[in-house]
Amino acid sequence: MHEFDHAALERCLQQHVAGFGRLDTITKFPDGQSNPTYQIRSGDDAYVLRARPPGKLLKSAHAVDREYRVMKALAETGVPVPEVFYLSGDDTPLGTQFMVMDLVEGRIFWDPALPDQERTARGRIYDAMNATLARLHRVRPERVGLDDYGKPGNYFERQVARWSRQYLETATDPLPDADWLMAWLSDHMVADDGESCIVHGDYRIDNIIFHPDREEIAAVLDWELSTLGHPLADLAYQCMHWRLPYEGHFRGLGGVNRHAEGLPDEADYVERYCDRRGIDPPGNWDFYVVFSYFRLLAILQGVLRRGLDGNASNPRDMHRWRDIIARMARDARALAEHG
Repeated sequence: MHEFDHAALERCLQQHVAGFGRLDTITKFPDGQSNPTYQIRSGDDAYVLRARPPGKLLKSAHAVDREYRVMKALAETGVPVPEVFYLSGDDTPLGTQFMVMDLVEGRIFWDPALPDQERTARGRIYDAMNATLARLHRVRPERVGLDDYGKPGNYFERQVARWSRQYLETATDPLPDADWLMAWLSDHMVADDGESCIVHGDYRIDNIIFHPDREEIAAVLDWELSTLGHPLADLAYQCMHWRLPYEGHFRGLGGVNRHAEGLPDEADYVERYCDRRGIDPPGNWDFYVVFSYFRLLAILQGVLRRGLDGNASNPRDMHRWRDIIARMARDARALAEHG
């Protein structure tokens, strides 16, 4: 949680956000483990302020400047994103960099099984996610000023190296399965096919705001991990979430009878995405999913480390992340070994 002077923050917002009046309220959203996010109100207007957390941070983590840049670039592409208004520097009343964007009204589905929705609506919700992901991956970075948004080539090789390094920097407990995964991913590295696009990096159902009344996407949120990369990374990451158990804090679809509930089968979902993009179904699918497991467990390891260091955005029940990380490493290894 940030400490700040209310009047100083109000003056900052009045200076940089067009039409901003008085700062009536600022309330932290309770969910999220990365960048602290606040709802701010000024008269009848509502905004979202998203900031880097206080304290010592990993060099490339919590990049609100990248979130701001990619959403601003995508504003005219048909990819639904909030309107962004202001990006600060590092010297701010909050003590860290922040951005201000529009508060998009709509629905966030925290349960991927969508138990409160009609059976036919569930399929339409997931198909909207599929269509939006394909639309994002069709955007040419150079046409929206993002040709320098990431390094070209060898995406998975660089990502495995990056997340291995970050995992080792934040490790808190010995975890042989994670060590095994780092070696397996390096030994089974897929060949670079030269494909590159804007990838979201954390594409899942609870990072999306849906229209209040229709199965349409109003805004895709949480672009902190976006970069130029391989589109199959986003697709496999979303499908990896569906393999996680439908229990506790995982929010997966593992064990759910998808056909009975009107939820998409993974193979059909991948095929629909490929049809929309006009590409062949991917080979080496297990590699992409195993990579997604390892990447997420490395991210969660960073969450655990920040919590132990007292810098977590949401510090509740930090001990649970140890069990989650260990289970993900075990499940990913089983997938790598047995398919």
